[in-house]
Amino acid sequence: MIATLLQHPHLLWLSLGGLLLAAEMLGGNGYLLWSGVAAVVTGIVAWLLPVGWEWQGVIFAVTTLLAAWLWWKWLARRVGRQRPAAGQLNQRGQQLVGRRFVLEAALVNGRGRLRVGDSAWPVSAGEDLPAGTRIEVIAVEGITLFIRPVDT
Repeated sequence: MIATLLQHPHLLWLSLGGLLLAAEMLGGNGYLLWSGVAAVVTGIVAWLLPVGWEWQGVIFAVTTLLAAWLWWKWLARRVGRQRPAAGQLNQRGQQLVGRRFVLEAALVNGRGRLRVGDSAWPVSAGEDLPAGTRIEVIAVEGITLFIRPVDT
């Protein structure tokens, strides 16, 4: 067995990569994903080029670090675009302040409902507004959105 691995080191790296990727599927934390990918890349390099075990270890280490760093940069940029304003993480109503919508149903006595995504919010305005009016959320109290019509 050892003699086979010494003659064909790519088998070791490809097997290790497969095991790490399988373990990642069981855990799902993302810790083993990039090491598994790096092991597969190292196995392919060892298969195509005659490199010693020292360089194989260096290729594995560098590829793991590079892949993890690129993933971190991509994820940080993506999360940065989605991050709500400070202090509004679990306050969906506060996240709606300043956003504009179109009323689907008329407000009667200054009250009604506004559809936002897959939820409906109670709304209050100082006046009755017909359906199709462009509005802006100006404040939130509890779960009630306070709105005003927007001039277009």
